[in-house]
Amino acid sequence: MGVQAIPLPEETGAGAALRRALVLLTCTSITFLYAMTVTIANVSLPQIQGALSATPDQVAWVVTANIVATAVATPLTGWLASRFGRRGVCNGCVTGFGAASLACGLADSLEQLVAFRVLQGAFGAPLVPVSQAIVLDTYAKRHHGPVLAIFGMGTIVGPIVAPIAGGYLSEAYNWRWVFYLIVPFAVAALAGSWLFIHDREARARVRLDWLGFLLLSAALASLQLMLDRGERADWFDSGEITAYAALAALGFYAFVVHSATGERPFLDPRLLADRNFTVGIVLIFVFGMLNFTPMTLLPPMLASVSGYPDSVIGFVLGARGIGTLVAFFVMIFASRLDPRAAIAAGFLLQALAGWQLARLDVNPGTADVFWPMALQGFGVGILWVSITMVTFVTLAPGYIAEGSAIYHMVRNIGSSIHISLSTTLAVRMARTSYAELAQNVSPYNEALAMPWVTGAWNANEAAGLAALAREVARQATMVGYLDAFVFFVVTSLAVLPLILLVRWKR
Repeated sequence: MGVQAIPLPEETGAGAALRRALVLLTCTSITFLYAMTVTIANVSLPQIQGALSATPDQVAWVVTANIVATAVATPLTGWLASRFGRRGVCNGCVTGFGAASLACGLADSLEQLVAFRVLQGAFGAPLVPVSQAIVLDTYAKRHHGPVLAIFGMGTIVGPIVAPIAGGYLSEAYNWRWVFYLIVPFAVAALAGSWLFIHDREARARVRLDWLGFLLLSAALASLQLMLDRGERADWFDSGEITAYAALAALGFYAFVVHSATGERPFLDPRLLADRNFTVGIVLIFVFGMLNFTPMTLLPPMLASVSGYPDSVIGFVLGARGIGTLVAFFVMIFASRLDPRAAIAAGFLLQALAGWQLARLDVNPGTADVFWPMALQGFGVGILWVSITMVTFVTLAPGYIAEGSAIYHMVRNIGSSIHISLSTTLAVRMARTSYAELAQNVSPYNEALAMPWVTGAWNANEAAGLAALAREVARQATMVGYLDAFVFFVVTSLAVLPLILLVRWKR
């Protein structure tokens, strides 16, 4: 079959076409593998929380640690490809990704799980950029449209399949099988990468600004630790949180100074001279804030408050992927229109979906959650295409690769920050609401003396008082989550004036 090298774009014949198809299939499977991991852990957060004795803010680390690791490692993609070759990056990262996924399933504590999720994010970060570069180099430019559509199916189908399959597996077995599910897909992707992906050109040495990379990594890690640990440690009354804040501020300051004065900095500040790119970076940051927040808040809310089984939680989370899939098809035709209108529509759809979620009661029906998630996914698809268009339309070709790395990094940072803030808000407001609701549990409350109102909530008996306390806690927890969804709506609407700064010429 002759798979010693990736065929050149101009090569013709059945053999070259078959080799290209095998490369495309392999790269799509690698993308599908990574896309699965982005959403598959969310469905099992309630089980993980119970099994590892974690609080809601602690179990959110399982998501945020992975996202931060991905954000930090993404800009390393170019250096890794130049140092080890694209084939070496694919083989090494898929292997490390599969091993980290297996280790996540075997973890015995929350600390171990978070550490392995960091490794999973770090190994997974280069997979999509490298795979996309291989696909673009394998096919001629006239074929890039349909080929990228096929390649993009991996990123769309993954978030649909992962939560549904993960929900059924975690319900039938336990949360560990959510991570075990990834391993056979990793083995299949590694086999394809080993057989069909080969470097065509000699490796070129690219210098990496290690000081800039380490400064940025330290600043992001300190910021994330501050946000994740803040509520539990009582924020700035704690020396630990104050130290994290100081390290984050110092790290960002040193990184900015180094980037402005360094000869070849990790991230070139000249990129910000392009107005559309700068505005697009802010827009994609807010997009990242909205992207995965509902996926993180809903599973623990539906499980702890409404008693949803994991399989149904996975089903309603899969609705988001379906909405994104529909939006991608719509944008094939709508991409000819002014993207500023599409961006405004996308953020308004996010706000509408968040508002619908913020109006749920403690016993929502499946449809009450399914359709807002589908709507949120539809808005995600519209925003992703439109923001990408306006961000790179005026950027010089020589800056595209570095600009793309910053683009994905900022998106992931936005996701981790907003998830941490939303989880903190939900926990704090639940605690406040419990204190307010508990004031009504009193012998002076006439409703508690009416047996047809109280039922099992008899405040004169220990069992009844315990049942009443559980119900107050359930109602307070729901209030906390609803307030977090209101925060989601406010974030969606606050960014709309920024769209006016985007320049667009047909």
